[in-house]
Amino acid sequence: MECVVKWGGSDGMTFHAETGSGHLVAMDGAPEAGGRNLAPRPMEMMLAGAGGCTAFDVVLILKRSRQDVTDCVVSLKAERAETDPKVFTRIAFHYKVSGHKLKPESVERAIRLSYEKYCSATVMLGKTAEIEHTWEIVEA
Repeated sequence: MECVVKWGGSDGMTFHAETGSGHLVAMDGAPEAGGRNLAPRPMEMMLAGAGGCTAFDVVLILKRSRQDVTDCVVSLKAERAETDPKVFTRIAFHYKVSGHKLKPESVERAIRLSYEKYCSATVMLGKTAEIEHTWEIVEA
């Protein structure tokens, strides 16, 4: 896996990343740090990446389990250390999984497999942060 990150120039703190798969992502800083608030912060991208990683796993596992999943929304709330490095110290993941007649045990299993085995992002973040998972099923 590769990525190239390039500073946008001397008039701010915007950075552009080009991923190994050829996608572009912008990141920016807060105005008080010289940014112009044009894009997500790098740490927000890390949190979003963890949410995307686990949501991907959960949907894939449910589909492979022949569950009729129609939507999956993961809400994340994180706390960070007060001093540098301001790592994540606690992250709460809440899954809202929608579908037709989803089995609670299948949803619980998919979420557990994601955070115990498949979601590399969550496993890495779990080295510094206390991780909490809650979930609910919405009948579609």
